[in-house]
Amino acid sequence: MNAAFKEVMEIRGEGLPADGEVEITGADPVLSTRFKIGEACASVLAGIGVAVSDIWALKAGRRQNAAIDVRCAAATLRSTRYMQRPGADGAFELVVNKNHEAMIKITQPWPTKDGRWFLPHFGLPNLQKRVLGVLGCEANPESVGKAVAGWDALDLEAAIDEARGCGAMVRSNREWLDHPHGKVLEAKPIVEIIKIADSDPEPFPPELSPGGDRPLSGIRALDLTRILAGPIAARTLAENGADVLMVAAEHLPQIKEHVMDTSHGKRSCYLNLKTAEEAARLKELVRGADVFSQGYRPGMLSDLGFGPEDLAEIRPGIVYLSISCFGADGPFSHRAGWEQVAQTVTGICQDGGPDRPGLLPGAACDYITGYLGAYGVLLALARRAREGGSYHVRVSLCQSGMFIYRQGKTEFVEPDMDLSEAELDALRIDSEPADGPLRHLGPVLHLSETQPHWSRPTPILGGDAPEWLGAAPAAGGTAEAAEAAE
Repeated sequence: MNAAFKEVMEIRGEGLPADGEVEITGADPVLSTRFKIGEACASVLAGIGVAVSDIWALKAGRRQNAAIDVRCAAATLRSTRYMQRPGADGAFELVVNKNHEAMIKITQPWPTKDGRWFLPHFGLPNLQKRVLGVLGCEANPESVGKAVAGWDALDLEAAIDEARGCGAMVRSNREWLDHPHGKVLEAKPIVEIIKIADSDPEPFPPELSPGGDRPLSGIRALDLTRILAGPIAARTLAENGADVLMVAAEHLPQIKEHVMDTSHGKRSCYLNLKTAEEAARLKELVRGADVFSQGYRPGMLSDLGFGPEDLAEIRPGIVYLSISCFGADGPFSHRAGWEQVAQTVTGICQDGGPDRPGLLPGAACDYITGYLGAYGVLLALARRAREGGSYHVRVSLCQSGMFIYRQGKTEFVEPDMDLSEAELDALRIDSEPADGPLRHLGPVLHLSETQPHWSRPTPILGGDAPEWLGAAPAAGGTAEAAEAAE
């Protein structure tokens, strides 16, 4: 097995699976990048297969085989780009968000006054406003490039941090590993699984029990995340049978296309955590939950009474997943961040272009972080079943960037490499959300007994009641959730 898969298996702590249990086929390059993002992603998905097999062995007394192809894994790193809806003539066509495409054009590395490069991030309206306020410019490439050129890179990084915006100086991988924050992350595993309290073991329902026919049958997960990494973690749980309830915010900005593509298999409700009644309702949901996943800035949910230790008291045996850009410790841990920021600080962006910094052709840090989060949750649930306990699982975009960088480089021969339309069509499935037909990538990991799938289409945001399936209806209605930047 390759080095990436071995590193993933180190988190599990039980050595490599038996010969023949896991098959990873294919190799990079799949997309036009020197980084082995397809192989890195395939290794994490294979790890998920092993973790699901561990759970299935606890339920059914037998293991499963897992198979993943590198080309399919690479496709998942930009699955939103492949999503299709019927056009005016009824034929399926790609879904394109022109505003999002415009944002991508300015969320790029730009040269600075001191000869460095800097990437400002304009991902959501509230964050874009803060960054534009620091730069004093308009949201177009010419204006942003001119404004960034008037700053020294580290001064701009500090100013945007102070304004609670997002952006970073382009660093080499060596600079990052020598930086105090890089050193903190280098000393940690790619997934942290921390036991935070004792509780009784909670075995999985047997395979032949009512509703026990899928690996995560009976598992309930609350998903308080947005955009990509967090929703991908929860979507992975849903495709293996968990009941996933999204707790979103009506006024909180979203990227519609990402919501459409990362919410398959879930339900969605609104709750306002800053009102006593609806915060209490979320705590009632926590009492019936197995997993709580959140992507808020470190400390924000603890201030509202929803930190990991708080929830371990409310619900002994909870598995609490925290997803961030910079991780929980170190001098940058308070900073918000996105896919592009993680690439920028860890050295990926520095090495991304032939003659200037450049970004990856897919959101590899986001998706791999989401898959690693799901992997950590699966391992923690299996550990809870065997020995009990409440667990805090922590993953970060920067850790994933460092993981990608460690896999070394390859060479690609042409620009705009991609899967063929025939390959993509073989991976696409059709679903029927309430707002119209959707054609999108299905799960790409293959399991020998319980093939991953979503039992419901992507929901309408806020379209479900704040209750668990099969539970008594909750009193009152739904409302918007507390605002906080991821």
